[in-house]
Amino acid sequence: MSAARPETVRPTIRLNPAQWDAFLGSLYERDDRLDLREPGGTYHRDETVDAYVFSGHAEALQSGEVDGDVWGTLEDLEETAQTEEEAWEKIRAFYLDRGCVLLEITGLEEREEWLITERLAERLKVRDFAQGAG
Repeated sequence: MSAARPETVRPTIRLNPAQWDAFLGSLYERDDRLDLREPGGTYHRDETVDAYVFSGHAEALQSGEVDGDVWGTLEDLEETAQTEEEAWEKIRAFYLDRGCVLLEITGLEEREEWLITERLAERLKVRDFAQGAG
C-alpha cells in the first residue's frame, strides 16, 4: 500500500465574471481583516467587499477596474522592464515563485489578474467558486 500524495495546489484559479462577483459578495472586511460571510450573520454596509477593497489584500494585480500600479510594484521588487507586459510577467513570476496563486477573471475585455497568497485563497475558499459551488 503506497502513501497518499499530497494534493498539488493549482497556481491559477480562473473565475468568470459571475463567479468573481459571487466570490466578492461572499466576503466582508472588518478591522482590515477579510473573511467569509456566515449565513444569518449581521454585516454593516461599510463591510462590503468590492474589487477595490479586495485589492488591499492582494500581493499584486493587473486590473481594468482597479489600478494595480504595475510599475510601482516592479520598482518595489527592484526589477526593470521595457513594457508593461514584461513588467507584469516579472511580477507574476516573483509572486508565483513565493507560493502565491494567480486569480484570473476570464471573459473580460481587459486583463484581470490578481496575485494572492495560497493561505488567503484557502481561507476564503476561492476555489469553490471556480468549481461552481459559489
